[in-house]
Amino acid sequence: MATSDPHIHVDRRVLHAHPAMRNLISTTLGRAIDAPTVVTTGCGLQVPYAMTSPRPESVTCLACRDHAHREHLRFADQVERLGRTPMPGVDITREQLDDAVAHLRDLARRFSSSSGR
Repeated sequence: MATSDPHIHVDRRVLHAHPAMRNLISTTLGRAIDAPTVVTTGCGLQVPYAMTSPRPESVTCLACRDHAHREHLRFADQVERLGRTPMPGVDITREQLDDAVAHLRDLARRFSSSSGR
């Protein structure tokens, strides 16, 4: 684990590490999920969870920002592609899908911008 690294990183599993995702899992399973104490980051380091952030404005590690940018774009493309075909049991409107894709692309843009660098 990097002990003297002053940077704020992102968890390698950018989308799964977000607090909203943990809340969704907790609600679904009916059990609270603890945040990990140490995580592997987008740049490959292992750091304390407290040294990570899902917010683009807080992340100072350039490699992690690049990783988060790519992951958000990849997931936006997946959601957009999957949304083209109606799936049984999924009740999501086209507007909700478009909003989700726009949100993911906005996060990707914010990770790629010079803000926070």
